[in-house]
Amino acid sequence: MRISHHYQIEVTSDEILMAKKDKLYFEKIYNTYFERIFRFLFRRTDNEADTADLASRTFVRALNGLPKYEDRGVPFSAWLYRIATNELYKFYRKKNSHQILSLEEESVKEVLEDDSDEADEIKLSQLKALMGQLKDEELNILELRFFEGLEFQEIAFVLQKKESAVKMRVYRLLEKLKIRFNESAPK
Repeated sequence: MRISHHYQIEVTSDEILMAKKDKLYFEKIYNTYFERIFRFLFRRTDNEADTADLASRTFVRALNGLPKYEDRGVPFSAWLYRIATNELYKFYRKKNSHQILSLEEESVKEVLEDDSDEADEIKLSQLKALMGQLKDEELNILELRFFEGLEFQEIAFVLQKKESAVKMRVYRLLEKLKIRFNESAPK
């Protein structure tokens, strides 16, 4: 199974400590993670105004919660993804609707493990339809793993699950998607 792990810059523990002592240092954290968190949220809303609002709420909660932040052996970004995920859950609960996931062709190739040039609009729309049938938590797991490149340990932290449960869930979801994808593929 291929997973593209994009090199992600993380803030140092010293920078976090400085931001805990003086909120002016939070700017470094904000600048380091804003684009990643915004992109993550945008894929789930496909609406720039909603995404901007959710990103703003995520960073305000992070700033206010920073004094209580403790290093739990995962990158600081996992803590921000947890906050962003909680904000998404609240947002969709208020709207009384299910989350969406906006996919690009490269994402489809990764999930389907397809290097061909045939990961085209048909495959993209098939995968979108199949992923639209997944529960919100299942979408979160796949997005964090394949589109954000998080490790299983980080996903477990974000979703407050056991790492082994997250691994099992990812493999089962992939198998379920592949079976459904092959069943729905044009013959």
